[in-house]
Amino acid sequence: MDERYMEMAEQAAEAERQRAIASRVQYSGESALECESCGDEIPQARREAVPGCQTCIECQALRERRV
Repeated sequence: MDERYMEMAEQAAEAERQRAIASRVQYSGESALECESCGDEIPQARREAVPGCQTCIECQALRERRV
């Protein structure tokens, strides 16, 4: 019986992970050179890693915490 509950809990956790992945913002297009929130330069590495990004890492982290 305990094994069945563990399996159900693991399935629920996996489903939640998949929902979180699916709900992430998907960027496309050209990245901004400056953050739309704070105006700081967005590093080249971030612009390449996240095509279409409009915010710096710090501002994006703040946005994600609010959601």
